[in-house]
Amino acid sequence: MLKTRFVSLLAIAAATPAFAQSEDPASDPQDTIIVTASRSGEGTELKDLPASATVITAQQLDQRQTRIVSDVLRDVPGVSVSRIGAIGGQTQIRIRGSESNHVLVLIDGIEAADPYYGEYDLGTLIADPAARVEVLRGQQSSLYGSDAIGGVINYITLSGREAPGYSARVEGGSFGTLGTAARAAGASGDFDYAVSGSWYHTKGYPTARGGSRDVGSDNVGATTKLNWTPAENFKLSGVLRYSYTDAEANDSDANPASPSFGYTIDSPGTYFTNEAFYGLLSAELTALDGRWTNTLSGQFSDTTRKGYNAFGMNYGDKGQRYKGSFVSSFRFGTDAVSHRLTGAVDWEREQFQNIAPSTGSPYDAFRGRRDTDNLGLVGQYELTAGGFTGGASIRYDDNNRFADTTTWRVQAGYRLPTNTRVHAAYGTGVKNPGYYELYGYSSGTYIGNPNLKPEKSQGWEIGVDQSFWDGKAVLGATYFDSKLKDEIYTSYPAPNFTATPANRATDSRQHGVEVTASLRPVRQVQVEAVYTHLDATEDGTIEVRRPGDIASFNATVFSKDERFSTTLTVRYNGRIDDVAYTDPSYVPVRVSLKPFTLVNLNAQYKLSERFSVFGRVENLFDVKYEEVFSFASPGAAAYGGVRVAF
Repeated sequence: MLKTRFVSLLAIAAATPAFAQSEDPASDPQDTIIVTASRSGEGTELKDLPASATVITAQQLDQRQTRIVSDVLRDVPGVSVSRIGAIGGQTQIRIRGSESNHVLVLIDGIEAADPYYGEYDLGTLIADPAARVEVLRGQQSSLYGSDAIGGVINYITLSGREAPGYSARVEGGSFGTLGTAARAAGASGDFDYAVSGSWYHTKGYPTARGGSRDVGSDNVGATTKLNWTPAENFKLSGVLRYSYTDAEANDSDANPASPSFGYTIDSPGTYFTNEAFYGLLSAELTALDGRWTNTLSGQFSDTTRKGYNAFGMNYGDKGQRYKGSFVSSFRFGTDAVSHRLTGAVDWEREQFQNIAPSTGSPYDAFRGRRDTDNLGLVGQYELTAGGFTGGASIRYDDNNRFADTTTWRVQAGYRLPTNTRVHAAYGTGVKNPGYYELYGYSSGTYIGNPNLKPEKSQGWEIGVDQSFWDGKAVLGATYFDSKLKDEIYTSYPAPNFTATPANRATDSRQHGVEVTASLRPVRQVQVEAVYTHLDATEDGTIEVRRPGDIASFNATVFSKDERFSTTLTVRYNGRIDDVAYTDPSYVPVRVSLKPFTLVNLNAQYKLSERFSVFGRVENLFDVKYEEVFSFASPGAAAYGGVRVAF
């Protein structure tokens, strides 16, 4: 009966037109531009990029009715997602078997990671009405420094020139969910603006096995993006973003005498808040007919996270990041052979302060402010000559807390007359320890280690892409292989067996294959599929929370007049190893989580030029699964709403 109601809802659902009006739904996906792959700030077409990258366009986000950004990242090859509990719960992203803190997350070019934890919680990022996502895989520290061992995710809201207009959306559905979003954007003369905001509320569902407490959340995101171009060769840009999450949570049973010790249990009164402010201001000056570009920018992020239980606040931290960059890029050569040289200087300060209440222990967490300064010097060279594209980059980081580091990368690709493209790359990466690993403290269960060394990575990839039918079909496969040295892991030294981080003496290895396929035989049909096989081991032992096999399939069908569309999404997550703290010694026990397949189905219909309706079903077949040990998953859910656009 429930499924019948879902299908009935979809039968009357309707379509929202693509937010990015400039995107042609019939265009070749290989013509998509990516800007994250170069420090120059200039875009490169995916088909000419000799590296592994994926762009999720505003149109695709809209087609899949994306509300939580981490959900659509499941459609990117090499990417695995782990969410602890319900929407709003801590969400980690791993690329090609790397750790979650090995992935650099940018929001409109701003580094978004919480300095205390050393990574960005994707559970706090809800989708804006008009945005795109760029994902760059493989070692990218030579461009971006620490945090980019596994790759880079850049979430970009569209400007007023890219997606002008006014729109509002409201929806509701299962689990007491209500979501709204609005956007106002436009351009006039030398000025353009875009202001957008989203709110997502859900009462949630039980996340404990056999539990009854619904775990819900409230999530808010708002962005303002401004551009002023008073002259053809000068541009000022500014971005401000606010993010707030108030999410309930469940804890593990901490009673060693309980049969459910270490398992997730209903925990009334437990929740956390995460509030963040981000900002960026840049000035760009071009010369020599646009061939020489100089950009000076400054950015900041300010994150405050607090956790509460039934007795009040029990943990908290504040972290700030201030960064200034100067980038100079010079393009020269001919139409046949083009060169681009880019140099960059990055200065960055990270700081944090523990604001957790005192426990009275002499080993209590330090509550003063700690900071780290880093100066990065970057050089990049890019070459295009006929069917050949290549490049090299090198970066030197002078850090006042850790050893200075040099990282580098080389990459090349060649397109044959048969529309076959081969590409290869080799790179190195570095990840400095986060403040939590260095100074975190929890009485009797965790002690930080200030003597940790940075992790270092090296890896290579080789791939081939084949285009058919004038770009209407593209198949690709890439093999990758990486090695991580001095991996930071959690040890349990005797006699107290209190958890503490340490550097491994052995290497961690990751290798696998990514396969992609896209098909657009006619304008009304669009199909995309990806598959990743991964072997991630440390000294012969499988790394946790890294499924060996991941696959995704998306098929969208449009009506002839494109007023109606429907999208089928199928996502497969293979078997996962995880750890369970079900032993009173707190030494983890290895567990295996079964594979699962989720099916989503949505439909959209444009009633008029201004009004649209839409609906979707998530987890259509009501599959029961766990992404993280002992955290139950949601069942089938249905949502519907209306959108107005001017």
